[in-house]
Amino acid sequence: MLVRYNFTSLRINLLKFFPASLIFNLSDEDLEFIIAQRKNRSLMTDQTDILELDCGGTTLINLSTIYAENYHVYCSIFVCVFGSVANVLNIVVLTRKEMAGAPINRILSALAVADVLLMIEYIPFAYYYDDERGKQNFCYYGAVFTLFHINYSQVLHTISVCLTLSLAIWRFLAIGYPKRNHQLCSNARCTLTIWICYILPLFLCIPAYYIFDISTIVLKENDQNVTLYHTDLKEDVKKNKTLLKINFWLFAVLIKLLPCFILTIISLWLIKTLFDAKKRRQVLRGYDCFPLTVDGKEMKRKGNKAERRSDRTTKMLVAVLLLFLITEFPQGIFALLIGIKGHDLFLQCYQQYGEIMDIMALTNGSINFILYCCMNRMFRMTFNQLFRPKILNRLAGNTSDVPTTVVPNGTNTTTL
Repeated sequence: MLVRYNFTSLRINLLKFFPASLIFNLSDEDLEFIIAQRKNRSLMTDQTDILELDCGGTTLINLSTIYAENYHVYCSIFVCVFGSVANVLNIVVLTRKEMAGAPINRILSALAVADVLLMIEYIPFAYYYDDERGKQNFCYYGAVFTLFHINYSQVLHTISVCLTLSLAIWRFLAIGYPKRNHQLCSNARCTLTIWICYILPLFLCIPAYYIFDISTIVLKENDQNVTLYHTDLKEDVKKNKTLLKINFWLFAVLIKLLPCFILTIISLWLIKTLFDAKKRRQVLRGYDCFPLTVDGKEMKRKGNKAERRSDRTTKMLVAVLLLFLITEFPQGIFALLIGIKGHDLFLQCYQQYGEIMDIMALTNGSINFILYCCMNRMFRMTFNQLFRPKILNRLAGNTSDVPTTVVPNGTNTTTL
């Protein structure tokens, strides 16, 4: 059984084994056959070459490639359109006066802005990538756009990581230090935190800016030289694999695994506080000396209203954090393995699952709106006030009223 490959990237990666005139003038089926023959004859002498690595197995590679070639462009565009609209709604609702007073909502708004910017840019990239895979023009502007996409998406994704981490730390401070809540979680500190989360990634991603560059390949077709442009690792990185390892070590540990570790600890702590709050309420109910007193029950419910609202907020944030961990932790492990294995694991394995990791990240950024609607009563109320069709409200209100007509003198008269 032959392994299916992402042929656009594969043609570039196979240039170190095959002549350029062969790679860019053969069909995908011919490439698969040649690769299999070369492997069987052991002509690829580099024992660390990625074609000899498992990469998760033939079945996973085939499924990933089938998805990338046939479904990714449609799924990603759908998710991006839905996510862009949903996050715009998030921004509109969370920035209302009654919602924006809470620093947590301001951080969520900043997170929604980052997700919108990422998804809006990904839509043309997904279309271009699908179109380019079919045409294989390898034009200069396409290479520039791809290079821009690599750096742009990396920066915005890092911004999302920083904001999610800030969100978790903010909730930890609010619950862990209630007496100092107004000092530690002030609006001024919230504004400063958001600015840091947007500026710091520009510097954290500096090593990634150096890794990729635009490379050229000159082919001779019909007695004319044709130049193909594509994004590739820089020559210094190819020659010195340590540079790539260092970059992925920084990426894996600093941007992926360290935030995931912190988020895991805080998420577990938040879950523990939810269980403690539930036990505390059960104990209070157990000590109620007058359980049948109606007035006593009502007073108790009113006294616990703020605590229940806090628990709902904590549950919503835990759901956001766990969803983030499910998406980011596998990527962090993958990046760490590249930091250990190096250049070859990146060239094929990482690129084989690139579309899968992309759709996971896009989905993570697009469904927060659903979480807010399901788990935040104040969000639902504000959303209904803003977006419920007023015409339907008037029609619904008129059904219970006595109908009126307007007479020429401008006064209303009742009709039976």
